[in-house]
Amino acid sequence: MERWMGKVAIVTGASSGIGAAIAKELALTGLITVGLARRDNWVETMKAELPPEAASRLHAFPCDVSSEQQIWQAFEFVEQNFDGVDVLVNNAGTYEKVDLLAAGNTDALRRSLDVNVLGLTLCSREAFQSMNKRAVDGHIIHINSIEGHKVPFYPGANLYPASKHAVTALTETMRIELQKAGSKIKVTSISPGFVRTPMVELCDTYNDLQVEKMPMLNPEDIAHGVIYALGTPPHVQIHELTIKPVGEAV
Repeated sequence: MERWMGKVAIVTGASSGIGAAIAKELALTGLITVGLARRDNWVETMKAELPPEAASRLHAFPCDVSSEQQIWQAFEFVEQNFDGVDVLVNNAGTYEKVDLLAAGNTDALRRSLDVNVLGLTLCSREAFQSMNKRAVDGHIIHINSIEGHKVPFYPGANLYPASKHAVTALTETMRIELQKAGSKIKVTSISPGFVRTPMVELCDTYNDLQVEKMPMLNPEDIAHGVIYALGTPPHVQIHELTIKPVGEAV
C-alpha cells in the first residue's frame, strides 16, 4: 500500500455502512479520502472515530450520485483542492422496496438505475478523465453484490439484482475500453454476500427468512477487501472478488 500513501481516493455513499467503513480504512491507510454522500455531515462526524492524523485526511462533500450536476461538482472540488483522484470506490447504492411489477413503481425503478448503474458509470467516467489527464495508473473499484451474479428467490427485490448484474457487465466493458486505450488503470468488482447494514433490513422477507440469524459480514470486512485489491502489485489486477461469510447458503 506504500504507493498509495498521500494519494487521493473518492468513496461514494460514504455516510454509513460499507461506504463509511471503506472511507475510514482508506484514511487510516494514508490516503486523502473524500467521502461523497447526501448526508455529508455524517461523514464529518466519522472523524471523531479516527486518530487525529487519519481524521485530517478524511473530507466530506455533499453528492447524490443520481445527479450528474452534483457528480461534476464533487469531482471539480477534488481537482481544485487535491489535483485529482487516484482511487475511486463506487459504493453508493439503493435498494428500492417495491415489487418489480407493482403499479405506479416508476420512480423506484428509475431511482435504482440512476444510482446503481448510471451514477456508478458517470463517477467512473469522471475518475478516468482525471486519471488519464494526469497519466495516473489509478484504480476504480465497484462495490457489487452476489446478486450481480445470481438472482436470489425473494420478492421485493425490484431492479436491485438487475442493476448489480449491470455492474458486473460494466466492469468488463470498462476493462475492455481501458485495454483498448492502452491504460494501466485497474478496475475491480467486489461482490459481498450478506453484510450487516441497514440495507439488509429493507428485504421484504426479512422476518420470514430470519435474516438476523443468518451468517453475516461486517462492513469492515468489505473495507479490508478494498485494501487487498489496492495492495496488489501494479501488474496484478483483481477482476472479481467475492466475499461471503462462512456458512452463508445464498
